[in-house]
Amino acid sequence: MSDTTQEAPPRAGRREWLGLAALALPTLLVAFDIGVLFLALPHLSADLGASGTEQLWITDIYGFMLAGFMITMGTLGDRIGRRKLLLIGASAFAAASVLAAFSTSPLMLIIARALLGIAAATLSPSTLALISNMFRNPKQMGTAISLWAFCNFGGAALGPVIGGVLLQHFWWGSVFLISIPVMVLLLIFGPILLPEYRDREAKRLDLLSVVLSLAAILPIIYGIKQLAAGGDDSSPAGAIVAIVAGVVFGVVFTLRQLRLSNPLLDLRLFRNTRFSSSLLAMLLASGTLAGLGLPTSQFIQSVLGLDPEQAGLWQAPTGVGIAIGVVVTPVLTRRIQSRTAILGGLVLCFVGLILLTTVTSDSSAALVSLSVALVALGIAPMFVLGTSLIVGAAPPEKAGSAASMSETSNLLGSTLGLALLGSICGAVYQSGMSSSPVPEARQTLAEAVAAAAGLPAAQARSLLASAHSAFTDGLNTVAVVGIVVIALVVVLAWVTLGQKKEEAPESEAPGAVADGAGTSAP
Repeated sequence: MSDTTQEAPPRAGRREWLGLAALALPTLLVAFDIGVLFLALPHLSADLGASGTEQLWITDIYGFMLAGFMITMGTLGDRIGRRKLLLIGASAFAAASVLAAFSTSPLMLIIARALLGIAAATLSPSTLALISNMFRNPKQMGTAISLWAFCNFGGAALGPVIGGVLLQHFWWGSVFLISIPVMVLLLIFGPILLPEYRDREAKRLDLLSVVLSLAAILPIIYGIKQLAAGGDDSSPAGAIVAIVAGVVFGVVFTLRQLRLSNPLLDLRLFRNTRFSSSLLAMLLASGTLAGLGLPTSQFIQSVLGLDPEQAGLWQAPTGVGIAIGVVVTPVLTRRIQSRTAILGGLVLCFVGLILLTTVTSDSSAALVSLSVALVALGIAPMFVLGTSLIVGAAPPEKAGSAASMSETSNLLGSTLGLALLGSICGAVYQSGMSSSPVPEARQTLAEAVAAAAGLPAAQARSLLASAHSAFTDGLNTVAVVGIVVIALVVVLAWVTLGQKKEEAPESEAPGAVADGAGTSAP
């Protein structure tokens, strides 16, 4: 028995590492599409005539559909095969990208972005599941998952950078067409390099649970967005009705999951305080970082007046911050406790957000870029260690379900942060511009810039000065909200990591996180 348990798992070979390179393509692209429109928004808004609310939906709907369908597609992949679902998703993603690139109206682009989100939901869980099948050796699996995480977070940071370069030389639709050659490569090499995996005992997908989950998530998000955004085309009563309806569907969804023997989402895991608080901390941290992306991108481009390529390059330090954090965190946790690494990183987040509160309409792009880079660097330890903490908090037999919830939490947090912080920035801007003599400039900064182009020079300068000041106030407010959120994350992280020591004797099992090292046994 001793010899059997000590037998080393098989090591991955060249084919598996080439397969990992193939899986890096969709991982990068799924994350890339979350932020690729940050710099393109003023251009497509002017071209399509999108209102402020439509602009928010164009940027947000992708992430909402991605997060909403993540668990559903993970279950579907178990039934029909992970590689098969991955390749189907790659084809659908390419087709939806073409539709988005050549959209002729805001509604058409919103629909295309929604389809992109659904297609992305087939790609994201399949990549991580296939990695766990290809890399059985614990050390190799850890390396492979670290590289996957780097692609996941790095792709989101690269979106504005690559988008800015493309916008400098092509029209806004080009930011979508970049996915076509990437998906073609995956369709060619995926069947050759990737193994198939299918759970022969997978249970039937509960379609009613899928419908109920979407009926709960989307109305709540819609209502919160409408309340935060305000504006002439926003109805507070309608937003409240949407939120109440979403809560009702959420209660029905919860009751159904608790009755099912094979639920779509195993809510029983939330009885573990350490699990639920870790999950919430991850959601809030990812939401804070993602929520800074849109307002800072628009500030650099529209307030400071940089062209798309220059503005995109000023977003690069965010990716560098994430990259450094992802690479350095595993090294640090060999010498210090997970608690120290995570809390130390969150201190850097405070520093970055405090710097962002000092930004004025005359500040340099370097100050804004440094602020967000510090937030990205500081949140990286939470990203890297968070999944291990969540999986380690769950019973071993529930580790797969816990990992799926961790990924969904990150995505939902990112999309909610993007929507809510973006809406808060927009609401502060609208309040500051409410008395503007140019009605077209009261909704968004992009509309103010467009309106100024048709005014005499003196009036244009006055309008832009007011618009820039109002938008900067919005950015400062977002930073203050971020400080409050990160303070809550600090409390949750402290409670989570502190509680681990108390629960360890009772729940210690393979897969639990080592307090000193911050790593998990497979």
